Amino acid sequence: MSKRLVAYFSASGVTERVAKNLAEAAGADLYEIKPKVPYTNADLNWNNSNSRSSVEMRDKTSRPELADKNAKIADYDVIFLGFPIWWYVAPTIINTFLESYDFANKTIILFATSGGSGFGKAVEGLKPSAPQATIKEGKLLNRTSLNELKAWVESLKI
Repeated sequence: MSKRLVAYFSASGVTERVAKNLAEAAGADLYEIKPKVPYTNADLNWNNSNSRSSVEMRDKTSRPELADKNAKIADYDVIFLGFPIWWYVAPTIINTFLESYDFANKTIILFATSGGSGFGKAVEGLKPSAPQATIKEGKLLNRTSLNELKAWVESLKI
């Protein structure tokens, strides 16, 4: 069996709940991707074009700083990488995370939470940040039970 990590970014707690359940289902370690400056509710107001998240998502070169770089990526073969979908893609902090470590020869399986959209261009937007990794679109896991998560992980044959 491969050594597995569930790494996730959660701005509001939704993705965090899913990540914890996925780690249990996959027999994986858990790592939270935290911004150096936490997001406030005002930062996440997508109706405000001047909110932090809106400004970051308009600028594809935006790389919010991480609170730490303590993930032991070298210890893992498979990384489940989770995030909320923002503007049909991954938040740019996910690019920061990928660019902060060596993911060569790693398999990255994406999972996401969303209020209504699919993965959109998330995979396409992340591949340049980890060019030597295999990045696979996984699933939207908004309301997935532990048993459903276990079945999904089993179906991946990793």
